[in-house]
Amino acid sequence: MSSLGSWWNGLATGGGIFAAFGAAACCALPLGLASAGLGSAWLGSVSPVLAPYRTPLLILASVLLLAAALRLIWQFQKARVCPTDATCGSSSYRVLTAAGIAIGAALLMGAFLYG
Repeated sequence: MSSLGSWWNGLATGGGIFAAFGAAACCALPLGLASAGLGSAWLGSVSPVLAPYRTPLLILASVLLLAAALRLIWQFQKARVCPTDATCGSSSYRVLTAAGIAIGAALLMGAFLYG
């Protein structure tokens, strides 16, 4: 796998997670953390800063997570047609990318539903 491709995949997945975290920080994330028994008092200083940017963060998270998902689908298709003796990317990298997309999607869904 090329370094540019892995860079883009990491940027899209990581950026989607951080943007979804920012969008969920005002409402859904404190509720989810409190439901899990974890403290969410530290989000009190983050929420007022990120609340005015909620809509742009939701849009950014949606676009980046969609780009990461499309890139992941492309990687799975590429790995399916790749010869067994060639290096077509690590399967553990694809699993970690899928886990990151799932985390970002859960945060994004919480931000959409709660807000």
